[in-house]
Amino acid sequence: MNLEAHLPALQIVVPLLSVPVVMLLKPRGFAWAATTAASIVALAIAISLTSAVLGGAEIRYLMGSWSAPYGIELSVDHFSAVLLLVISGASTFALLAGRQSIASQIEAERQPMFFAAWLLALAGLAGIAVSGDAFNVFVFMEISSLASYVLIAGGPDRRALPSVFKYLIMGTIGATFYLIGVGLIYMMTGTLNLADMEMRIHEVSDQAPILVAAGFITVGLALKAALFPLHAWLPNAYTYAPHAVTVFLAACATKVSLYVLLRFDFVVFQPNLAGHDIQFAFFLLPLAVLAIIVASAVAVFEKNLKRLLAYSSVAQIGYIMLGASLVSQAGLTASILHIFNHSLAKGTLFLAVAGLALRSQSLRLDGIAGAAKTMPWTMAAFVIGAFSLIGIPGTAGFISKWYLILAVLDQGLLGVALVFAIVVGSLLAVVYVWRVVEAAWFRAPPAEGAATREAPFELLAVTWVAALANLYFGIFTEVPVSLASMAAEGLRELMP
Repeated sequence: MNLEAHLPALQIVVPLLSVPVVMLLKPRGFAWAATTAASIVALAIAISLTSAVLGGAEIRYLMGSWSAPYGIELSVDHFSAVLLLVISGASTFALLAGRQSIASQIEAERQPMFFAAWLLALAGLAGIAVSGDAFNVFVFMEISSLASYVLIAGGPDRRALPSVFKYLIMGTIGATFYLIGVGLIYMMTGTLNLADMEMRIHEVSDQAPILVAAGFITVGLALKAALFPLHAWLPNAYTYAPHAVTVFLAACATKVSLYVLLRFDFVVFQPNLAGHDIQFAFFLLPLAVLAIIVASAVAVFEKNLKRLLAYSSVAQIGYIMLGASLVSQAGLTASILHIFNHSLAKGTLFLAVAGLALRSQSLRLDGIAGAAKTMPWTMAAFVIGAFSLIGIPGTAGFISKWYLILAVLDQGLLGVALVFAIVVGSLLAVVYVWRVVEAAWFRAPPAEGAATREAPFELLAVTWVAALANLYFGIFTEVPVSLASMAAEGLRELMP
């Protein structure tokens, strides 16, 4: 039996089959250990698949040996490999670092169910990345979304409940819009396979339903991805979720929805609908610029550290969509590269926040005052992640922003205006990061609730691995840049 041939299926099956096992593990710590082991295996599979696609392999897997479009096809290319690394890496880092954080926020008797939901979210997100079937993308989208609602509401903060309700409503609307769009395409083409859709759409004589489908799918996925101004669910969901959950979801959840959006637009719609590339740019480019400026400006005035970083995520989604809305290979390369690099930066920042939360009673800026004196290693890792978020040279974030600037400069006078927006967004990031640094380093600690000692070693070790990864990929850029450029080339090659 050739195990390597089954890796695309195992990417989903390993966490999925681990769910019933985890639910039965009642002794303290066993559920965490089993979930972490399954996540590490998923990360190893993702690394193996990435190595294979970088070596030029074309990875396709037919479930039950039924050929597409009649059967369900799983496929892994350079773009999906990036997402698999981000998803499984975020899950593994959050679990390895979050044992004490989860134990402090989730009651022992509820932990098996909590970790079962974690594995379902991991399986669902990975399933979206490898699925070549539009309806199965919806199925995995619902699995991951329902599990995410449970994870966010699983902590002790009751303010998470209205946040989850808002997330549920917005997520349901987004998924419904997506399903309506897929239904319209199926009605006109008779297929749900994405590759088959691309070949059949141009044969459809009446393109009106396809245009309507494009609108439904784009809006639905923009809702799921928290693209400005459809981001209302995200700040509270990130703020009130358990800290380990925020690390996991902030690094990958919205990126998966962006992946589906770009896959549909560049593979299915733009090669077949005349002028759709112009429509795509016309509607999404202004929203991307507004996301960068407005969300960054809001973050400047936030006093809660997690909420500040949540609005920062809305702005970073704007950078990703700005590159994609250029509808060029250079722009797509920058966009996909920023998916990877922003995940590293934001994962590092929220890992540091998890350490602060264990040693401080409040995550408000006045609550972390003086934290750098008692938690210097945690705050130093936070600063490295923040440097990457801003785009300081020598960090991974600088590489993707540099590629983005090069891409927008190809647009002439419009490019100059877009560079100005990118610079303004980065300067606003300097301002809100400085507010955190100023509080942690230059303010006296509060009389009560101040951090008294450094974060636990295991959390600190994982946080520093993530922080050093920001520096490593800021210097040794070959792997992420190669994946991003090849993924962009794959999306562009079908366009006229």
